[in-house]
Amino acid sequence: MKKYILVLLILIIGSVFAFNKLFYQGSTEVWSGKQLISPAGLANTLNNPGADQPMIFSIGPSGLIKAAIDIGPVQEDENLTKLKKQLSSLSKDTAIVIYCGCCPFKNCPNIRPAFRLLNDMKFTNHKLLDLSHNFKVDWVDKGYPVNQ
Repeated sequence: MKKYILVLLILIIGSVFAFNKLFYQGSTEVWSGKQLISPAGLANTLNNPGADQPMIFSIGPSGLIKAAIDIGPVQEDENLTKLKKQLSSLSKDTAIVIYCGCCPFKNCPNIRPAFRLLNDMKFTNHKLLDLSHNFKVDWVDKGYPVNQ
């Protein structure tokens, strides 16, 4: 009887952990839907001289959005360190937008380490540019502002 209870207890505990993993972790992404900014939304802000302008960091190999700071692909440790150094002088409530645009989000090796860094550094107003295809299709082809 004690063995039966022990086995049952192990199964229950295992089920609780599995349930928690499936239903409470939610998305595996390090950003929420509220932390995505559309290309049109960012372009409108950049084109409005009266709007508060965010700090924009290019964290991949793609082209540069107007006023963006080129960090380089943060999948490389030296570029992630470069981003951390840039961020260290900013207020935690600074409006920040990061983007890569090398490929769709699911394949991108750069956006997660950069966004995780922003989270870990306790920034409160950071967003990821929602380039669902890539920089060319979602930004350049739409005529949004780029560095010349």
